[in-house]
Amino acid sequence: MELYSYFRSSASYRVRIALALKGLAYDYKAIHLLKNEQQSESYAAVAPSRLVPSLRDGDAVIAQSLAIIEYLDETHPEPPLLPRDALGRARVRALSLDVACEIHPLNNLRVLRYLVRDLKVSDEDKDRWYRHWVETGLLAVEQQLASQPQTGIYAHGDAPTMADCTLVPQIFNAQRLQCRLDHVPTVMRVFDACMKLPAFSETQPSKCPDAA
Repeated sequence: MELYSYFRSSASYRVRIALALKGLAYDYKAIHLLKNEQQSESYAAVAPSRLVPSLRDGDAVIAQSLAIIEYLDETHPEPPLLPRDALGRARVRALSLDVACEIHPLNNLRVLRYLVRDLKVSDEDKDRWYRHWVETGLLAVEQQLASQPQTGIYAHGDAPTMADCTLVPQIFNAQRLQCRLDHVPTVMRVFDACMKLPAFSETQPSKCPDAA
């Protein structure tokens, strides 16, 4: 397998965690977003969306981090990253989508670049934008984790799931941009529990081959 990744991409980090939890080996293919390597024709041939991550498995290429994680879970079922029961799977997917669809897209690099370059938003206001959507989005996750009995050591029960693979990278980005996190204690408890596992700590941005 080959993973096209950028070390600071939270979506790529999700997949790196999933691959590590599954114990799957892969070749790391760095795509430097700040250098616009995702816009190259060679990468467009792999990923028409020109986004990372992409996973090549044999002749197949899978895009979108959550689709990749579910593909890995179906093709390499142990350890499972989605619960066996339908309600559990729905909850894990919902928590994952709360991050992947409600927080992350508003703070993606291409969105931030558009705010600054096209709309002429100041760097200060851009950072305010970032912090607003991260802090309010994480509060919605916090309220679910704190109130629902399915929360365990991790976001769902006592084994990591796709929800943890999605949540942890968002916290890394939040910390880097100095977002407020004291209002989400359950989120941070889950984050701390995850970071005790090598699958999370050894795939973090600073450990990537392209980290700079």
